[in-house]
Amino acid sequence: MAHGSFPILFITATRIGDAVLSSGLIRRLLEEIPHARFTIVAGPAAAPLFADMPNLDRVIVFEKSKNGGHWLKLWRQVRQRKWGLVVDLRGSAISQFLKRERRAVFKRSPGAPVHKVVEAARLLKIEGEPPAPYLFTSEATEAYARELTAGQGPILALAPAANWGGKTWPVERFAQVAAQLLDGPLAGGRLMLLGGPDDMQAISALRSVIPRERTIDLAGKVELLAAYACLKHARLFIGNDSGLMHLAAAAGTPTIGLFGPSDDQLYAPWGPNTRVVRGPRSFEQIRAVDPGLSQALCHMMDLPVETVTAAAKDLLAKIQT
Repeated sequence: MAHGSFPILFITATRIGDAVLSSGLIRRLLEEIPHARFTIVAGPAAAPLFADMPNLDRVIVFEKSKNGGHWLKLWRQVRQRKWGLVVDLRGSAISQFLKRERRAVFKRSPGAPVHKVVEAARLLKIEGEPPAPYLFTSEATEAYARELTAGQGPILALAPAANWGGKTWPVERFAQVAAQLLDGPLAGGRLMLLGGPDDMQAISALRSVIPRERTIDLAGKVELLAAYACLKHARLFIGNDSGLMHLAAAAGTPTIGLFGPSDDQLYAPWGPNTRVVRGPRSFEQIRAVDPGLSQALCHMMDLPVETVTAAAKDLLAKIQT
């Protein structure tokens, strides 16, 4: 261990949303151990989230391989160093085979499941308020976001895609909500479109909602941190349960999360200006129909446009008072 430094190996999640929800732990560790140096291990999708963080030695992109070979590969990359702390949110056995002073390894605790932010806080035995999700951005990233979002009028951000069709609200309903809000409480506003390269089909149906000059089309065009920085300039975000929804909430953007076949008790957007909106069925009722959550059908069809629009107007009214 280098003199004066405290090396931390932080093994986070594969999925973007899970990595965002546990990101507050990194900020807390930086606050409590100012001389900490971080090596972050993350899946390919989540790894770019940590590019701008301070005291960063390395981001290791962790790709799964057959027969658990990815763990052996990771061990070979980190075994030479003596770690001050190993934080393992994946609950693996790797910390047993590393030189380290302390370790915090996720173990599923008995009892009722709790929100993923609370679960992450318990890993470090944090009492009181759990560390809210937080991502670090450089001034260059923030300047780029200011350039992308420059203009007049409030911004409505939409992310109409998700990692599974079953929890994807129909895109034409997103379009109806956008039209109503941009002709109502966000009159004169602009529409920000967010999504990955695989989401172009869903995004294309929203490009005709308002004129092109009032559209900020970021789908498939910016990295995750740039999208996060852009979301800080949005007045409101509406999206399915997805990584982008958690990015929006972490950015402090008032966030409406649309839920169906996912558990909002665990994955609700985190923060005071957030809302969960679902149709008449609970998660348990949907899972009773589709126990494996694997059927090729949309479980979001019973969520009306009017319900989402009303929730959006209510949240906008709250933040403006």
